[in-house]
Amino acid sequence: MTVPANPNPVVLLDRPAPHVARLLINRPDKRNAIDHDVRQALTAAIAGICDDASVRALVFGGTAGVFSAGGDVPSMLGLDEAGARARMRHVAVLCRMVAALRIPVVSAVEGIGAGAAVGLALLGDHIVVGAGTRILFPFLQLGLVPDWGQMLTLPRRVGVREARRILTAGVPVRGEEAQRIGLADVLVADDQVMACAIEKASELARLPMGAFARMKDRLTRVSSSLDFELQREEDDQAVSLTSEEFREGYDAFKNKRPADFIAMPGVKA
Repeated sequence: MTVPANPNPVVLLDRPAPHVARLLINRPDKRNAIDHDVRQALTAAIAGICDDASVRALVFGGTAGVFSAGGDVPSMLGLDEAGARARMRHVAVLCRMVAALRIPVVSAVEGIGAGAAVGLALLGDHIVVGAGTRILFPFLQLGLVPDWGQMLTLPRRVGVREARRILTAGVPVRGEEAQRIGLADVLVADDQVMACAIEKASELARLPMGAFARMKDRLTRVSSSLDFELQREEDDQAVSLTSEEFREGYDAFKNKRPADFIAMPGVKA
């Protein structure tokens, strides 16, 4: 029996540019709040993207000009401890998948980005905001602690002092401030956020993916000592120096031309 396609999927997947996949949270009536179904759909979509070698960058966004109002608060009511733990384990599966992606991840934070959605963006590599973007951390006001890895990822971006300030202030971080303190990477006009995110993803897609993945892993899993870091350097360069990527990079350097890591042998177009 053929299962009919969902006429109203909570996550949309498309390809807005060559080698770029885009995932849009699609609950406009709920300001794209993230519930179990959204998490499950994102997890399934990312698993498919991991299996598609033609995808070299990913963009996260939301429909109707809103990134996401964060976790779906009504769906959190009435949980016992077992239910709360099950919910957080479901969140953790998605967080680990996003953090482990070997390709660049860009988030287009249009309109509102709150709570869980900010955590999702912080697990990626690049965040674009608009002048009118409002980033909210409502956890303490709800009697909750920050989740989605934000007690690790937020201080890494803005420092412990700024993280403490914005987590306890209870007021939105506007686009200009987000860019100033390092919470966002790029500030553009509100109607240019998604276009800028796609352009940035296209730019990052041209990087050597093998070398990028190794660099990203080292930035994500920080070495505990210099000796450990130097050993990781050796391991990475032993692979990189013998790779097609290095051969292409060196030939481009020698011949004074831009390197084309996409057109290398074995790379899917």
